[in-house]
Amino acid sequence: MSVDIGITGLVKSGKTTIFNALTRGKADIESSAPNIGIANVPEPRLKMLADMLHPKRVVPAEVRYIDIGASAKGLVEDKAISGQLLSQLSNVDALISVVRAFTDESIPHVEGSLDVERDIATTDLELAFSDLALLERRLERIKVSLKGAKQPERQGLLREQEMLIKIKADLEKDMPIRQQKLTTDEARTIANYQFLTAKPLLIVVNIGEEQLSQAVSLETELNSHYSRPKCRITTICGKLEAELTQLDDEAAAGFRADFGMGESGLDRAIKLSYELLGLISFLTIASGEVKAWSIQSDTNALKAAGKIHSDMERGFIRAEVISYDSLVKCGSLSEARKKGLLRMEGKSYIVQDGDVITFLFNV
Repeated sequence: MSVDIGITGLVKSGKTTIFNALTRGKADIESSAPNIGIANVPEPRLKMLADMLHPKRVVPAEVRYIDIGASAKGLVEDKAISGQLLSQLSNVDALISVVRAFTDESIPHVEGSLDVERDIATTDLELAFSDLALLERRLERIKVSLKGAKQPERQGLLREQEMLIKIKADLEKDMPIRQQKLTTDEARTIANYQFLTAKPLLIVVNIGEEQLSQAVSLETELNSHYSRPKCRITTICGKLEAELTQLDDEAAAGFRADFGMGESGLDRAIKLSYELLGLISFLTIASGEVKAWSIQSDTNALKAAGKIHSDMERGFIRAEVISYDSLVKCGSLSEARKKGLLRMEGKSYIVQDGDVITFLFNV
């Protein structure tokens, strides 16, 4: 599955700098235009398989980042820019909210001072503002439709109205939809609305170089206050990370070691986004190609085949499966087959993270 992640935040928070850090891009940080970039999902298992099998191509899974270039509140208030951009933001799978912690006298903070907790609350309100506007429009349309509705349409509208009024009331109490206790049917219904506060949220605190030594403690402290279901916080030094992405991997690794940075902001952001979305990866070996695929956990083999191609799902026969660890221990597929470690699984098999799968199908 393709994964789309939208980037939002207050003005001057460094949204586009974070976008460049995550996509190895060079988007103009002074421009308010939206930016779209692709990042490869870190998958060290692909390299191991490539070294073992020597395929013609190695294809990682990808994440598409969309830097909207405006705040969520601005998209709702400014009708001139709202339509397509708000639609882009509404259609993403998850959100990154960039909050400023860096100091730069040449870039004044929109609020006049630095306050991470205040800005987290403000960005939460902006996302809620967008959802409340959508709720009010839908409730008004339901009210008009009820005047001429007949059974059973009327009953359906009344149920939807009751649900949306309850969601709106909780949202007005500063409870984002992702934290509200919805039934399975309610969650399925509101999925069609693409509410922003219903989406998994990764809060990225954009720190300065002088704060790198405090990054772990700051992240731990903030997560103790703000880590909730479908919401996490991480720290990224956007300016430095964006600069490092323009270097080759060896040079960048050397600089990271000098700064005590550990893994890249890109790798950390993607890992946390995958956790929030409940995604896992499986691997395929076919036609001289080793490839990684992203799917929801608890996906069965039939649906996993469909992620590759609809013909595979339609003509599914069985899946030849081996865990990554078992394959590495064997050293080759032929050796794994000799040892009986290649399993034949049916449609209902639940794919596990790191499974190496060959799908057999007939159309």
